[in-house]
Amino acid sequence: MPTNNHKKTPSHSLADTHMLHLPSDLDGGLGTVARMGVIVLQTDQTIEHELASLLQLPGVATYHCRIANAMEVTASALAQMEADLPMAASLLPSQFDFDVVAYACTSGSTVIGEQRVQQAVQQAHPNVPVTNPLSACKAALAALGIKRVAFLTPYSPDVTSAMQANLTEAGFDIVVTGSFDLTDDFEVGRVSPQSIADAVRVLADKQPCDGVFVSCTSLRVANLIPALEANLGIPVTSSNHALAWHMLRLAGVHDAMPHKGRLFGAV
Repeated sequence: MPTNNHKKTPSHSLADTHMLHLPSDLDGGLGTVARMGVIVLQTDQTIEHELASLLQLPGVATYHCRIANAMEVTASALAQMEADLPMAASLLPSQFDFDVVAYACTSGSTVIGEQRVQQAVQQAHPNVPVTNPLSACKAALAALGIKRVAFLTPYSPDVTSAMQANLTEAGFDIVVTGSFDLTDDFEVGRVSPQSIADAVRVLADKQPCDGVFVSCTSLRVANLIPALEANLGIPVTSSNHALAWHMLRLAGVHDAMPHKGRLFGAV
C-alpha cells in the first residue's frame, strides 16, 4: 500500500505565541499491508474479540462500524438490514482505501442474498472486494476440500433451514444439522464454549463428515478450533474463523498460520 512521506510544515497562524510549533513527518499509518473494514451487528458480542486475535498480523489493520438490527433473530428482521447497509458502509471512511469490506452477519447474508449485500456495500466502496460469513464459509469449505458438512447453528428452524438450503444449492452435502434454537441474540452470545464444543462432537459423531461449520458471528468458537480438530481429526471452521481467513485472502495476505486451525494453513 502506498505511503505518504511528505513533511508537514507547521502553521504560524495561531495566535498563541507560547505554543511551540513543531514539525511532523507523516508515514503510512496503520494498515500498510492491508486495511479491512467490518460492518458489525449492533447486537454482536463476539466478533470484534475474535477478529482481533485471528487478524493479528504486522501491517494489517481492522476498522469496525455497527449496523442497527433487532435483538430477535428472524428472517423479517434480518431482511430489514438491507436498506441500512449503504449508510453503515459509509461510516467506514473511503479515504482509508480499504482492501476488503465485510458485512459480518451469516444469517443476514443468507436472507438478503450475497450479491445484494455486495451491491449495497459497494455503494459506499465501489470496486472494493466485499465478503460476508456465508460467502466466506463456502470459500473455506472449498479450500479445505469439505463436501460432507456437519452444520451447527444457534438459529430458529426457519433461519437454519434457509442457510442449509443455500449451502446445499452451492453443492455441499449437509449430512447432519444441529441447532440451539435461540432467537434472542443476547442469549446467542452467551452460549458457553463448552456447549458449542459438546455440540460439535455430537454432530461429528452422528454421521460421517469431512468437516464441521459452526454458523453465527456471536458464537464463541475460534479459540476452540485447534483442539476440536485435534480431537476429531477433521477440519472445523466457523463464521468468524472463515470470515477472517477470507478477508485476508481477498486483501492479498497469504500468511500461513496453522496454529489457528487447518483453514489458516490453506491458500
